[in-house]
Amino acid sequence: MSEARNPDPLLPVPAGSSRGGDPPAAWEAAAAARRPEAVIARAARRSLAVVAAAGLAVGAVWLWYSLGRAPVRVEAMTVVVPPPAEAPPATVPRVLFTEVSGLWGIDFHHTNGAQGTKLLPETMGGGVAVFDYDNDGRQDLLLVNSCPWPWDLPAGQAASLPTPRLYHNEGQGRFRDATAGSGLDVPTCGMGVAVGDYDNDGWVDVFITAVALSAAAAAEGPGKSPPAVPPYLSRNRLFRNLGGGKFRDVTDESGIGAAEPAWSTSCGFLDYDGDGRLDLFVCNYVRWSRSIDLGQGFALTGIGRAYGPPLYFEGTYPYLFRNEGQGRFREVSNEAGLRVTNPATGRPLAKSLGTTFLDLDADGWIDILVANDTVQNFLFYNQRDGTFCEIGAQAGMGFDQAGNARGAMGIDAAWFRNDAAVGVAISNFANEMLALYVTQGDPLIFADEAIPAGLGPVTRLDLAFGIFFFDYDLDGRLDLLSANGHLEEEIGKVQTGMQYRQPIRLFWNAGDQSPVEFLPAAEDRSGPDLARPIVGRGAAYGDLDGDGDLDIVVTQLAGPVRVLRNDLQRKAHFLRLKLVGAHSNRDAIGAWVEAQVAGRILRRQVMPTRSYLSQVELPVTIGLGRETRVDALRIRWPDGTWQQVEDYVLDGLSVIHQPIVPPRQ
Repeated sequence: MSEARNPDPLLPVPAGSSRGGDPPAAWEAAAAARRPEAVIARAARRSLAVVAAAGLAVGAVWLWYSLGRAPVRVEAMTVVVPPPAEAPPATVPRVLFTEVSGLWGIDFHHTNGAQGTKLLPETMGGGVAVFDYDNDGRQDLLLVNSCPWPWDLPAGQAASLPTPRLYHNEGQGRFRDATAGSGLDVPTCGMGVAVGDYDNDGWVDVFITAVALSAAAAAEGPGKSPPAVPPYLSRNRLFRNLGGGKFRDVTDESGIGAAEPAWSTSCGFLDYDGDGRLDLFVCNYVRWSRSIDLGQGFALTGIGRAYGPPLYFEGTYPYLFRNEGQGRFREVSNEAGLRVTNPATGRPLAKSLGTTFLDLDADGWIDILVANDTVQNFLFYNQRDGTFCEIGAQAGMGFDQAGNARGAMGIDAAWFRNDAAVGVAISNFANEMLALYVTQGDPLIFADEAIPAGLGPVTRLDLAFGIFFFDYDLDGRLDLLSANGHLEEEIGKVQTGMQYRQPIRLFWNAGDQSPVEFLPAAEDRSGPDLARPIVGRGAAYGDLDGDGDLDIVVTQLAGPVRVLRNDLQRKAHFLRLKLVGAHSNRDAIGAWVEAQVAGRILRRQVMPTRSYLSQVELPVTIGLGRETRVDALRIRWPDGTWQQVEDYVLDGLSVIHQPIVPPRQ
């Protein structure tokens, strides 16, 4: 059955009303308080202190980055880490993660193209997607690769360039390399990936971002310059899934190829205008070319040429491709209000690396969250008319508590406390620690609670990229993982305590069992394979072996992929739900599931776009711990309608189809 829309499902139902029929006046009054003009005014009033702090701290930003980022010259220094909080009484459960890449036949090794020149894109890739591309019910893997620079290629080598790698899940703990002949075996200077059924034909499509150069920029190499832009350096690419393990490059015919070349990073499909078709949002990083990079002369004292921070590169604008139907997209970032400029220069402000999407105020329209590197983070609030208003600073998630912008990489958002509060986790540069912005009663007002939540001092030395919430022990509380690794191989020589290879951080959500919310899962609790230092970048999760718990995939810069099997031993019950939209987009991206279990509301969103450059699986997993009864289960579909679910499988996968409903007026 379906139910009428509550303008704010997080609010209680007014006395004397039911959820059938038209929304009562009390709902309308509550919804009015959430409307754009009221939201923006309220956010502005509550954020005067933050804005003032930001203005006073302009000079401090430069000092901060002289310590945390690699400037033109860096002297040797010692990083002082604050002492950890007193050990809480709760015990982190022992759940081992076992490296199974080789055992499962996943032999991907990332190529970053580095030849000693130290160009910034060499430090950033690449992503991973966990998705079921052939609809057999098993989660497959797509790993994004990069390529050597054209000026470093010997004559005749272009035919043997590395490509993305597609691995088919054969079941029984085996994967098969299905790249050859798939249509995805196209060289690209790849970065990120998005998956989604943009044409609603039942097959999940693929979009890959890349470092795309103009003809002038591509011809800047030393010696003999290439006469034109090499195809693998020319564009992002959209691949339509034809079924049968075949994809076709539709970049040009879809209209996506018409966008100007840019260095694109994280990306994702969403339905921002509520028409039932998936649109595409693409982060762009900085305006980059070889000559711009080399011309800035970045160096580390005693080492020489270094990878430079983005502080000295001009910003960019993101892309928003509106799905016009019939396989066509139109780039609408300008008319949608997504082009934010630097008020001092009038030039593009964004230096975007991570993105995720969530309807923060439950008004039925999805909002866009963006992690920016060395400039403020963005919160694009959906104004329900095809446009967005950027309110990141006013909402309290643009800067840190001192008003400084940080080096943000990855991002995720979730109801991690099993209440109405939303947490936005952002991974940051070394010396900056993770951020955890949590709503403060109002769904559009945040405060950074990383330190009291237990994510502060322990992550201070990490240079974090991939990040996501997931319930790794299936106890019903969302835990947190970050994948880490520095840019400079010899960083330990100039910053004491800093390391190039860094361990993955896994935090167990203790809930109300501990005064500190997130507790580190140390090696004796998570296993030596997870603790082994790596140069982590993209990160995603999915049930790869079909046992119900969530496994981890982490990419390494210029290294082998890490596939870590979750070996949860203790019995824990769960729900796994795959949603299929009817009027909503077929993948149900943007829907959320609410399970009422033992007095708690466990809320999970269908959102593959999270972390850094990566995509997690589409099915939703809800851990139940020892509970065997779900008191109520319902779905809020992307079009705002609700569906009560009566028929589902405990400890298995349930496929839930959206009822046919009239379109939203």
